[in-house]
Amino acid sequence: HNGLDIKQFDFQPNSGDSLLFFGRIHPDKGAGQAIEIARACGKKLILAGIIQDLAYYDQYIAPHIDNDNVIYVGSVGPHERNRLLGDASALLHPIQFDEPFGLSVIESMACGTPVIAFNRGSMGELIEDGKNGYLVNNVAEAIETVGRTKEIDRQHCRHHIERHFTVD
Repeated sequence: HNGLDIKQFDFQPNSGDSLLFFGRIHPDKGAGQAIEIARACGKKLILAGIIQDLAYYDQYIAPHIDNDNVIYVGSVGPHERNRLLGDASALLHPIQFDEPFGLSVIESMACGTPVIAFNRGSMGELIEDGKNGYLVNNVAEAIETVGRTKEIDRQHCRHHIERHFTVD
């Protein structure tokens, strides 16, 4: 497990209505699936992260960016990271591989934002299903949980990180 300096992450007790994808733009990370989930739910999606696979970006991501419903902001620094993570109603983490750890997942929860993640790799170690996010198996299940993110106690998300994933 990784630990983070919790003081670098601002807790936001209230969120906006948009969804966030925060990670490398690469097929493994599921940016295309995040777009599919957000569109099906009628939610704005903000994509933040470096483009690691330009061909994937050009074919599966760029055609959907309209700067209204799907916005790509690129790589962001700590201040903007906190704002984006704290303002999102949920972080979408539809990973396509067995990820050994998800730093953006714990960063999101440190800001109070629940995570909807595909139940692969370490996600079951990071997310308490129904308490600080949702573990799902596919896009359809992710779509079903988006409307339930308001049921998640944002303070619980923060406390979970304080108890289990700080540098201390």
